[in-house]
Amino acid sequence: MKGRVIKSTGSWYIVQVEGKVISARLKGKFKQDELKLTNPIAVGDWVELEKEAGQETAVISEILPRENYVIRKSTRKQHFSHIIASNLDQAILVITMKKPRTSLGFIDRFLVSTESFRIPAILVVNKMDQLEGEDEAEWLQDIHEIYEPLGYSVLEVSALMEQGLKEKFLPFIQGRSSLIAGHSGVGKSTLLNALVPEAKQDTKEISGYSAKGVHTTTFAELFSIAEGGDLIDTPGIKEFGILDVEENELSHFFPEMRKYLGQCKYNNCTHINEPGCVVLQKLEQGFIHPYRYQNYVNILHEEDSHR
Repeated sequence: MKGRVIKSTGSWYIVQVEGKVISARLKGKFKQDELKLTNPIAVGDWVELEKEAGQETAVISEILPRENYVIRKSTRKQHFSHIIASNLDQAILVITMKKPRTSLGFIDRFLVSTESFRIPAILVVNKMDQLEGEDEAEWLQDIHEIYEPLGYSVLEVSALMEQGLKEKFLPFIQGRSSLIAGHSGVGKSTLLNALVPEAKQDTKEISGYSAKGVHTTTFAELFSIAEGGDLIDTPGIKEFGILDVEENELSHFFPEMRKYLGQCKYNNCTHINEPGCVVLQKLEQGFIHPYRYQNYVNILHEEDSHR
């Protein structure tokens, strides 16, 4: 049998097979992986299963090749990675101005990861009903001005008030397999509940003491949308540690730098202080946003410290 993994709960997986769901476990031989993964199977994976004799359960005998996946460094095990979801048409990052505030550094780390696997990404600004004051209006304007010229759609919604979901958000997700990611507390579960009422995901108030989100989703899970397509809900991400990237490759995952690659004086230019660097020239001329360039440098130095 062939099926798609729709939920992972550690040692057991829920697999959708021709409209039915089956609980399945993994054969021991798959537990060691060259990639050093904390999760050998991810939500979104297509797998081959064998029914267990006399049982309603099955054993996963093969993981079929992945078209793509979003991956990050494990927060618990050093030198290990965690696949967030696989076989995606796009990735949606839910961001908020406050409670919690999503930093541009976090956004750019996420986008580097999706760019590295050529997964289109969309930014969804949630909690628009709470946006107030000049500072917050400027933050929103920055988001639009920085990311839309790079080809990333920026959608404004309020999941709680159900504003912008049907007319703005739904057309982007119909007929597609979409990952939803973001910090805890940005409203991913509220967003999902509004679009897929049967999901019944737990939601909690933001911690007043820290103004940070409270984890409500504990495992990644795939939900089908009535209008077609599916959404993969994921636990809140505190930090997004990208996998090792060669220093002369990182700029490939910044679209505004990618267009100038091959034009620098040196082939292995890192765009930091090399003479004849076209990227630095374009930065000075205003074609590359200084926030994005600073985050490029931060990621580069972060990777250097791990080498």
